[in-house]
Amino acid sequence: MMNDLNKQLLDKYVSSIDQQLLKFTENKPELHGVVCQAMEYSLMAGGKRLRPVLCLEFYRMCGGKDIDSILDVACAVELIHTFSLIHDDLPCMDNDDFRRGKPSCHKAFPENIALLAGDALNTLAFEVISNAALEGRVSAQSAVMLISVLSKGVGVDGMIGGQVIDLMCEDKDIDIDTLNKLQSLKTGALIESACVMGVILSGTFEKIPDAAEYASALGRAFQIVDDLLDVNGSFEELGKPIGSDKEQNKSTYVSLLGETRSRQIAAQLTMQALGHLSKFENNQFLSELTEDMLNRRK
Repeated sequence: MMNDLNKQLLDKYVSSIDQQLLKFTENKPELHGVVCQAMEYSLMAGGKRLRPVLCLEFYRMCGGKDIDSILDVACAVELIHTFSLIHDDLPCMDNDDFRRGKPSCHKAFPENIALLAGDALNTLAFEVISNAALEGRVSAQSAVMLISVLSKGVGVDGMIGGQVIDLMCEDKDIDIDTLNKLQSLKTGALIESACVMGVILSGTFEKIPDAAEYASALGRAFQIVDDLLDVNGSFEELGKPIGSDKEQNKSTYVSLLGETRSRQIAAQLTMQALGHLSKFENNQFLSELTEDMLNRRK
């Protein structure tokens, strides 16, 4: 469990992230502001803010001093994550009516507006990084690296590729290697992008491999816990329907390995993540957060 000081730091991070996310959609044009309303609806629907927190923590652990100056860049990862959730919930994808305890974006707004809100969040992420470079808060080299890392984490060799494998594997029996590949792309790639982006922002590029190794282990553990919660959680805790993976005939770590083995592997991966994290100084906060992710209920 996190100590009180680290809980306060997490609360401060989340509050700063929420304030920054609101700034992205504060201007709503008269004729087409509805898309900004939909973007804001999904951005502010809650969430752990894990990805921007990871980015900010790796920046801090690697010697970064001015979090306020790069906060919007860290939030670019949350823009991408939120875009993926909007699209994930659409009828042509997972067809989920609820997200974080509220109607999904395509239920609160017309489906076509929800689709465009996701598209807009995707492009906004890269606009934010570019603007940080144009304003001199991030070097041109770092901005190119950030865009490269984030775009790869989103694309065919990242989140979108994982989603395609997921769709293609519905109603099919798959082996554990295929599931590992699926989840390393669908869930793990964006978590890795967040961690590596924090290192890039700090300028200590030699630490990128260590951050990536940490993220790989954390991402798999995170997904296994997600699969366990889909079986044992509640709508009140998760804010979305329970058992949707089984309903859609999706292979999960629980369906392939069982609950006991899944918990064992999640614990092993968490220990691996903590081992990689030990290579960074001032890692107590992230160590405690990593352990909390293993025992979370939502």
